[in-house]
Amino acid sequence: MSNNEKLRRIAVDPVSRVEGHGKITLLLDEANHVREARFHIVEFRGFEKFIQGRPYWEVPYFVQRLCGICPVSHHLAAAKAVDQLVGVDTLTPTATKLRQLLHFGQTLQSHALHFFHLSSPDLLFGFGSNLQHRNIVGVIEDYPDLALKGVRLRKYGQQVIEVIAGKRIHGAATVAGGMNKSLTLEERDRLLVDLNDVLGWAQDAVALNEKIHTEHPENHGFGRLNSNYLSMVGPRGELELYHGGLRANRADGSAIFDQFDYRGYFNAIREEVRSWSYMKFPYLTELGRDDGWYRVGPLARINNCNFITTPLAEAARQRFRAFADGGFVHDTLAYHWARMIEVLHCAESIRDLLLDRDIMGTELITTGEKREEGIGVIEAPRGTLFHHYKINEDGTIKKANLIVSTTSNNQAMNESVRSVANEYLDGHEITEGLLNHLEVAIRAYDPCLSCATHALGKMPLEIELIGAKGEMVDRVAKAASGTITRTR
Repeated sequence: MSNNEKLRRIAVDPVSRVEGHGKITLLLDEANHVREARFHIVEFRGFEKFIQGRPYWEVPYFVQRLCGICPVSHHLAAAKAVDQLVGVDTLTPTATKLRQLLHFGQTLQSHALHFFHLSSPDLLFGFGSNLQHRNIVGVIEDYPDLALKGVRLRKYGQQVIEVIAGKRIHGAATVAGGMNKSLTLEERDRLLVDLNDVLGWAQDAVALNEKIHTEHPENHGFGRLNSNYLSMVGPRGELELYHGGLRANRADGSAIFDQFDYRGYFNAIREEVRSWSYMKFPYLTELGRDDGWYRVGPLARINNCNFITTPLAEAARQRFRAFADGGFVHDTLAYHWARMIEVLHCAESIRDLLLDRDIMGTELITTGEKREEGIGVIEAPRGTLFHHYKINEDGTIKKANLIVSTTSNNQAMNESVRSVANEYLDGHEITEGLLNHLEVAIRAYDPCLSCATHALGKMPLEIELIGAKGEMVDRVAKAASGTITRTR
């Protein structure tokens, strides 16, 4: 932009407590009105390129290395694509339910980690509270029972993953057309032992988030966006995390498309590239680049679905929607509330699957005739995840395209940053509280910027305010220890 030279620039680099490295740039005019807000992804991974030339059967294990928190999501999305490459559209009932069980365990543990470890300090203590206390250690000190429930919820989800995949991170579960091992009676019974406690902890987490959101009006407008939403749903419009059709709705709840076959996703979604970020900007083709951006993840899924198949989570969903008088909830911080409703749904679903007679079956693999193209889509904890592969005659990957959940939320995160900055930026005085307000807006989406694990707020942070003539107006740095220093 030619006018940018006349604007003041604020750079937040890097954003803390997210996976990977990102920064925020704000451009302000002389009256401190935000003219532009950008959330940059400044690191490059290149997975789509170096997957090329690898045998297709390696891909479900290869792509797990994208992430240390949600490797199961990439594993399963790739596995669904590989199923199609070997000509399999429908797995055996046992293989399907084992994959669902694995996915519910993954979603439960990832959601528990994000809320209890990373986001609860902001919500429990306040965005501008004492930095030294606003962390997981402070939660343990002031809310020991709550912190312990969070740890145990995540531990249980990891146990589910370990039983099916052999280990908690980067395990081996799927094969082309099915699964590689059955569930034993001993393993099933071991997972049943703590289930009643898990259900209770999940209900408590929903109640806590419902209270935090409904009883604190200041949270309602924080980074709020009236956006389009995209998610998978089941054939009756039910919440579906593993397999279904794509549904997109406008902010008012009206349909853009429904039960769209995700194997044709490239007809419904386009990806825009911008020079200042390594992350693409997807949009819905029907609405165009300017109006077609959308949100994915727990907020989108709970808004989009007609109902949830498990009773406790469905009751929680009804209260969630009643908060908006039956319409869509657009509050960005309501992501946390929706996230805990999904935790409860996962706990109920794990119980139902463990008691399902098919889960103990031994027929695990289906075969078919090889194809040249496979597309796998799954609802990862952070949102709709696309894996698309084409292979050569020798079975090696010749083309790969991945749309990860955070990519779909890219424009929304930019818009939320602009909204928060407009409300809370207070002239030349840059405070730690302001830094955290910007980060809270990003953190609500639980973004995954690379395969790095969460930094728990220990990443350094620096923000500079540069005047229109290039002079340093203000500079604030937050060290890894949390110490704040200012230079004028």
